[in-house]
Amino acid sequence: MNNYETVFIVTPVLSDAQVQEVADKFQGVITENGGQIVNREAWGLKKLAYPIQKKTTGFYFLMEFTGEGSLVDALETQYRRDERIIRFLTFKQDKFAVEYSEKRRAKLSNKQEE
Repeated sequence: MNNYETVFIVTPVLSDAQVQEVADKFQGVITENGGQIVNREAWGLKKLAYPIQKKTTGFYFLMEFTGEGSLVDALETQYRRDERIIRFLTFKQDKFAVEYSEKRRAKLSNKQEE
């Protein structure tokens, strides 16, 4: 099992419920193909660095998961088929990236407890 991280941007014209539905859909794609979600974060509506499809903002999501390489192919195929996704990036984490992610999650959870 490999560790992966994916970030995707959802079009800003959707309601909050529709945005959550999109995030749940891709979480389902991961779990249905034998993956396991490690972490899921909604970063919210952010300004894009440059316009994409004439849009200047988008809803950002981060998902960290474990799975096989074929899972990434299935996930990215679903990203390409869904017109609500503006951009996406998925990459395999090495041991240092996994360690950094764990530290970052621990730091975030400590901030939320305070």
